[in-house]
Amino acid sequence: MEKERLLERIDVNPKVMVGKPVIKGTRLTVHYILSLLASGMTVDEILSEYDGLEREDTLACLAFAAEALERTEFVPLVVEANARSFCLGICLGNS
Repeated sequence: MEKERLLERIDVNPKVMVGKPVIKGTRLTVHYILSLLASGMTVDEILSEYDGLEREDTLACLAFAAEALERTEFVPLVVEANARSFCLGICLGNS
């Protein structure tokens, strides 16, 4: 299924779950479904727990997360060993 069609299954409405992205027609947030998958539940297990939920709804949650990450910028944090030792020494009072 095309990503755009999957994303149509996700709704963001300030009147539903305080504006968190949800699967349309439900109060199941994208975050909740992703958390279930991350905890080790299979798609089939999730579908058996929630009547009316479809496999494409779980794929839509993954597509939404991928889209959100695509639009996010990450800045690597690099800490050199000397700077870390210096900071730890100051923070711990060992100058």
